[in-house]
Amino acid sequence: MKFGIIKERKNPPDRRVVFSPNELTKIKQLYPSCTVKVESSDIRIFTDLDYQSMGIEVVNDISDCDVLFGVKEVPVNDLIPNKSYFFFSHTIKKQPHNRMLLQTVLEKNIDLYDHETIIDAHNRRLIGFGRYAGIVGTYNAFRAFGLKFELFKMPKAETLSGKDALVAHLKRQVLPPLKIVVTGTGKVGNGAKEILDAMKVKEVSAENYLTKNYTQAVYTQIDVLDYNKRKDGQVLDFTDFHNNPTEYVSDFEKFTKVSDIYISGHFYANEAPVILTREMLQASDCKIKIVADISCDVNGPIACTLRSSTIAEPLYGYLPSENKEVDVFHPAAIVVMAVDNLPCELPKDASIGFGEMFSEHVVPAFFNGDKDGILKRAKMTENGKLTERFSYLQDYVDGK
Repeated sequence: MKFGIIKERKNPPDRRVVFSPNELTKIKQLYPSCTVKVESSDIRIFTDLDYQSMGIEVVNDISDCDVLFGVKEVPVNDLIPNKSYFFFSHTIKKQPHNRMLLQTVLEKNIDLYDHETIIDAHNRRLIGFGRYAGIVGTYNAFRAFGLKFELFKMPKAETLSGKDALVAHLKRQVLPPLKIVVTGTGKVGNGAKEILDAMKVKEVSAENYLTKNYTQAVYTQIDVLDYNKRKDGQVLDFTDFHNNPTEYVSDFEKFTKVSDIYISGHFYANEAPVILTREMLQASDCKIKIVADISCDVNGPIACTLRSSTIAEPLYGYLPSENKEVDVFHPAAIVVMAVDNLPCELPKDASIGFGEMFSEHVVPAFFNGDKDGILKRAKMTENGKLTERFSYLQDYVDGK
């Protein structure tokens, strides 16, 4: 088995990588039959020398490798026929801008495994950069608060060395008695929680958050049934919400009346209710000042997310009365942070964490006959056709 780590070629450049030098060394030790090559790159967070110093071969041509690992979409002209590829293809939701990518994958007889499709037998995602999106997004939320209200200034996350440096800057700030609500209890939401806990922000129950006043900053982390309710008033379980999302409406308004900062780390299904509506944001008793939309679904569940923002320009203002973008310092503006590639701001930490997950959950499948079905479930294409699990993409591939 020959593994190849490809150079990231998408613009803007992404410095992340699937495996750090240390992780590749561990893989070689665990699986002596495995050969590893790294394609030379001048942008990767780990240099060619970092790999070479660990005894890993760095080359300009990896076309002799069987399985190729990348992070972002591979430009169609750079796809090598008849290989297996792992990368984020951004096609599984039929994203129009990547239709040609999937068409080319099929034309070139490539076996495609999207990082998002790597799940266990219970449909739970096994790997991703979500934790680091939560970590950086939460840092950015406080940075935005400090800038908007001219209370403190913190450097951009991308200029810092890693998570510990982010926490160190956050802990230096003296916070007013803010209330912070976090939606989502997965990797993103728990990444946000990790930072809030490291800052020693007090966690409180949703009930206490809604009803009590505090003399210190507090946060609550809530899940779908805390901020959605059935239209008929029944109180059922998550399975019902998952199976019947159209029977629910948002019950988030009670949180908008007491929250200063909203950090969104939820997973959003297409038919689920809008969470934070225009009407909620326009209400005279809405207290929200900062929305850190880490999930960043444009035209999705957060009405003030008019567009994604960038690492270079992470913030914009939202004027609820007119539902339009304005300057961050407009006196009536809610500040929106909606960067859609947050883990890129911590490329080293994110790459190390991603590789550790990949080694734990995916790499063994190559050497144990895929006994847990990890690779089978994740495979999107085979022999120039969509696999059965992803046959729903056929009309997308056909351009219909």
